[in-house]
Amino acid sequence: MKNFPWKQVLTAIVLLCAVVMVLPSINPEVWPHKKINLGLDLQGGMHLILEVQTEKAVEGQIGGLAEELKNAIREERIKYTDISAQGSRIVTTARSRESIDALNALVKKQFGDLKVAASTENDNIQEMSLILPEKQIEDIKKMSVDQALETIRNRIDEFGVSEPTIHIQGKDRILIQLPGVTDAGRAKSLIGKTALLEFRLVDEEHDVSKALQGNTPAGSEVLYQINRDPETGQTTRVPYLIKKGTPLTGVDLADAQVRIDGRYNESYVALDFNRKGAIIFDKITGENVKKRLAIVLDNNVYSAPVINERISGGSAQITGSFTDQEAHDLAIVLRAGALPAPVTILEERTVGPSLGRDSIRKGLFSMAVGGILVFVFMVIYYKSAGLIAVAALLADILLIAAGLAAFGATLTLPGIAGIILTIGMAVDGNILIYERIREELRVGKTSHSAVSTGFIKASLTIIDANITTLIAALVLFQFGTGPIKGFAVTLSLGVVATVFTSVVLSRLIFEYLLINRKMKSVSI
Repeated sequence: MKNFPWKQVLTAIVLLCAVVMVLPSINPEVWPHKKINLGLDLQGGMHLILEVQTEKAVEGQIGGLAEELKNAIREERIKYTDISAQGSRIVTTARSRESIDALNALVKKQFGDLKVAASTENDNIQEMSLILPEKQIEDIKKMSVDQALETIRNRIDEFGVSEPTIHIQGKDRILIQLPGVTDAGRAKSLIGKTALLEFRLVDEEHDVSKALQGNTPAGSEVLYQINRDPETGQTTRVPYLIKKGTPLTGVDLADAQVRIDGRYNESYVALDFNRKGAIIFDKITGENVKKRLAIVLDNNVYSAPVINERISGGSAQITGSFTDQEAHDLAIVLRAGALPAPVTILEERTVGPSLGRDSIRKGLFSMAVGGILVFVFMVIYYKSAGLIAVAALLADILLIAAGLAAFGATLTLPGIAGIILTIGMAVDGNILIYERIREELRVGKTSHSAVSTGFIKASLTIIDANITTLIAALVLFQFGTGPIKGFAVTLSLGVVATVFTSVVLSRLIFEYLLINRKMKSVSI
């Protein structure tokens, strides 16, 4: 065991593994494993910056609290004239001394989170504005951005985009980069759809035509169903009078899948509720047989079927004039959940695949030119030893590529710059070692002794220099974004590979030639 060449074996294993990891990127049919992921600047795709309308999330929270307050007042049998959510505040109006005192006591007891922003009282009529504390508003805004990020990430994952970049910028913005996406319209529709699914009863007690003329009854609103003719492409809008208040939402969905209707050969989205949703759906359908239940998504009516009987299975379906792709995208957004607040696109850029190919060509060309110049210089200046340095440099590039594939990292244009910089650093390491070996040869040492001493003296300096570079690269990776992160990834991999090839691989080649091949001198 003492003479077992473990260094040679381990080095051979490392290089063999690197070849195996890189092969799929050269020919995917040889070894069906991970390829090196190309960034947005190399393969084209979409760059978006979204702004989350956090004020809408606050208004939604206020609206929910207003409904809760209204229900609590009814339970306590307090007489009131008006309770409504107006933007980011709840406005209440109460008449009579008794009602005012009871309302104030109820707010204080059950809605301690609400603060009284303003209160006026004249002739036993009190108008009061309730708001949330500033700290709670900030928490709601932050949470809405975090939830939006997670929802968008889930949608993109289901969309099948590999290696997307999604992160928060500032307080309310989300940066999204989707490499390889060419259908920009579909991607924007999928990401930007709020996807608020609601099951709401149709108001059949009032006339929808009168509502269209401005006489909308209290507690109802007019929403539209948009129908599209599959042959002509023309759309029509059908108005519905829909009751406000949502007894069941998409929060209680367990699954959404695309199915094909056997009778009409049309796609529809089949919904399965969780246990709580199934109970609520059972109750709604049981109490409203022969009435219409509208399925509303983002304030658009998708269908409003008549409830013929109680539905206890916890399943429903959304039908419409869907194409297969539209049904598939709708199922994705429903499974991923609704955005907590609407988003708006602040910046949109599309990088074409041709620009990406041009970037790859120029990047690889510059890398090849730089590499060839270095190779020629090393061979001319260091002769045979220069060839060993060239072999080490090729192994260096191989290891970086294998590292990118193994860790699933993304290669970007700045990443190629990082590889080129690494080539220069690797050459520096070899030159440092070779100059040390030359010094030892000049004082009359044997080739084997000069090589051994040269590597020992230079290795510590090389490791020290690369550790400081690695620390800088790790800091860039931690705090950088986008292209900077891509540069940091290749630089970090390059530093590790450079130390390995300069200190370990080069020395093994020298020792093999001097010991195994019995070479008497080193051409350096």
